[in-house]
Amino acid sequence: MKVVLAFDSFKGSLSAAEACRITADALSELRPDLELILIPLADGGEGTAAALMNDRNGEWISAPATGPLASLCVDAGFAWFPFDKSALVETASASGLTLLRADQRNPLFTSTLGTGELLRAAADYGAQRILLAAGGSATVDGGMGAAHALGWRFLDHAGRELPPCGQNLEHIARIVRPVDGPTLPEVDLLADVDNTLLGERGAARIFGPQKGASPAAVQRLETGLHNLSERIQQDLGLTVADVPGAGAAGGLGAGALAFFRARLVSGIETVLREVDFETSISGADWVITGEGCLDPTSLQGKVVSGVLRCARTAGARTAVLAGRIKLSPEEWTQAGLSYAAPLATPQLSTDEAIQLAPQLLHDQAQHFAREWL
Repeated sequence: MKVVLAFDSFKGSLSAAEACRITADALSELRPDLELILIPLADGGEGTAAALMNDRNGEWISAPATGPLASLCVDAGFAWFPFDKSALVETASASGLTLLRADQRNPLFTSTLGTGELLRAAADYGAQRILLAAGGSATVDGGMGAAHALGWRFLDHAGRELPPCGQNLEHIARIVRPVDGPTLPEVDLLADVDNTLLGERGAARIFGPQKGASPAAVQRLETGLHNLSERIQQDLGLTVADVPGAGAAGGLGAGALAFFRARLVSGIETVLREVDFETSISGADWVITGEGCLDPTSLQGKVVSGVLRCARTAGARTAVLAGRIKLSPEEWTQAGLSYAAPLATPQLSTDEAIQLAPQLLHDQAQHFAREWL
């Protein structure tokens, strides 16, 4: 029997590779006859670089960068793939929410400046193509910071240059193109959401509160992003506000379209294609996947949705082992899953579940094996 293990990371506890390995060990203890294929995955957020490096023999190139706050310097870098001279930059590596303490999280003051520095470093290294993984940012700056790092200037009504951060979006009166800035190669922004830049499903209202924005800050950010989209229309002749995915990473999707001429692509579909997932699962009986929480978003552009689609095409059944499950059995069955089980019991706190995650995953994998394999 062929079983493919294709996990996403369990944020705060297990990487995708660790989840695959723990599950493989648990299954092998009971069924040493199984043919196990391990394929760690990601959907454009944290862990995307590791997933592709694991599969494509990439290497990590260290590059210090400005953190989410201008006062921070972080040990960041990018994944390098010598075979085709491509690079992958994770927004979370330099501009990630996890780089900040809880009391530092406020997207009025954070910036994607460090992400732009990494894009520049990858281009200087010789990248002929850059994948930009958008997930996990601490920012709602519309890509203003990343663009600033690459020579773009944002001026107020007095002609003064604005420091790039969320609170200055509303003060932009003119966008000035770089005079002699670096030329980026082809850039694909990998998004795991299809949110637009503005409105009820826009970057400020949906992602601002997740990143520490108060209701008043959310309104300022919405106003600022609206101003940014108007300036992009007036100064660059581009319309970005209603493009699906433009709201990704606090509007970095819109900025990537306007300032880098990037393509916005599905993160999970890109990763699955890069690792040739469909070939790997050919002939599989089961595909086991999982993440921290199985909820409605899991079925909309996340790892589980991509794995489920490929497994269905290949004729394999799909099981999910997730930290917690917020879908009813009817909902996940209707979606096409054959099995889903939580690692944590309701009695466990989140902190306890994170601490016990390796053992919980091991035990749940063995329970699945006893019942289904």
